Amino acid sequence: MSVAVQPRLVIFHSERDGRSRRVRALVAQVLQERRNHSTFRLHPVAADEHPQLAARFKVDRVPTLCVVEGRRLQARLEAPRTSGEIREFLAPWLR
Repeated sequence: MSVAVQPRLVIFHSERDGRSRRVRALVAQVLQERRNHSTFRLHPVAADEHPQLAARFKVDRVPTLCVVEGRRLQARLEAPRTSGEIREFLAPWLR
């Protein structure tokens, strides 16, 4: 019997970037409004502190959102601006 693996939402950000802080808040808002708190395992990654990981995910801009299932990158979204854009991006995984 196979157990479903919880997807990871990796949020590449910069502590010094206001847009990154805003996107992290928007992600929390989208997950809360849909009651999807436990849909993802959240992994915020400071891209400037982990450049090798950012390079592995081909992150050129922060913030960047990546959905990883198992060991495979399923989707990515660079520099989202609105909660609607984030909601649409995450829609395949939301209830």
